[in-house]
Amino acid sequence: MTLLFCSTTDRSDRWLGELDARLPGLEVRVWPEMGDPADIEMALVWKPPHGLLATLPNLKLIVSLGAGVESLLLDPTLPDVPLVRMVSEGLTVDMAGYVALQVLRWHRLLDEYKALQQAGRWEPLDPCPASEVSVGILGMGELGMASAKTLLSMDYRVLGWSRTPKTLPGVESFSGPDGLAAMLGQCNLLVCLLPLTAETRGLLNRKLFAALPKGAVVVNAARGGHLVEDDLLAALESGHIAGASLDVFAEEPLPAGHPFWTHPKVHVTPHVAAVTHPSRSAAVVAEAITAFREGRPLPNLVDRSQGY
Repeated sequence: MTLLFCSTTDRSDRWLGELDARLPGLEVRVWPEMGDPADIEMALVWKPPHGLLATLPNLKLIVSLGAGVESLLLDPTLPDVPLVRMVSEGLTVDMAGYVALQVLRWHRLLDEYKALQQAGRWEPLDPCPASEVSVGILGMGELGMASAKTLLSMDYRVLGWSRTPKTLPGVESFSGPDGLAAMLGQCNLLVCLLPLTAETRGLLNRKLFAALPKGAVVVNAARGGHLVEDDLLAALESGHIAGASLDVFAEEPLPAGHPFWTHPKVHVTPHVAAVTHPSRSAAVVAEAITAFREGRPLPNLVDRSQGY
């Protein structure tokens, strides 16, 4: 079987070395040097050009290098073959760490301390205890569950919302439209870790921000399509939202001159909350390929009707 690797942001040489150690003898071709497209039966991809996978007449499996697969599902020519998304312990650990970092940044008043440092002022501040801070998490899948557990270990009050009911000890769980409305009014910080689907696109909007308590903070580490950027800027300008930590954007890289770059209440990171490192994620790819070869159920198979 031959695998096509296609990503403009991942180093193919690192992936090829890790895959060879786990799947010796596997032939891997790196786009755009595909050779005969009819030879290719599997594809390991991140945001391939729309239409590319449709040119592979014998394609039987697609493995995504990322947890999100919306860019693939938006390709109208995407072949109707099994699609596996990336779910790895490394990504999960990274995301939980990123969420904890941003919660601490805002709760422990690190921006204020930075300003005091620059002013040469020794002035202890007085943030409330973590147990009095309510963190709401939108999306209680692998990433949301791990982030919730990390925050619970730090004594935060954690609330979780998902499309369908989920249970995690210590987390106050909400689901569905009514559950979302009930949760939002209690959140000092709101963290978005949702998959991007037709239902969640634009969810972080003017109506949602208004439902949060005045002074709440928004963290988006899911997808840029969740956020209506102008609505967030308006909520920041009014003072209803105190700040935002954003790792993902509608257009990436974030364009030069975008208001987020210089906004005093916004922290920008370049889509690095959780990174797919070959050394710790190649085993997940190898398991999917091995399961496919042996006719076993595929791990992390995407339900295209749900979008994840």
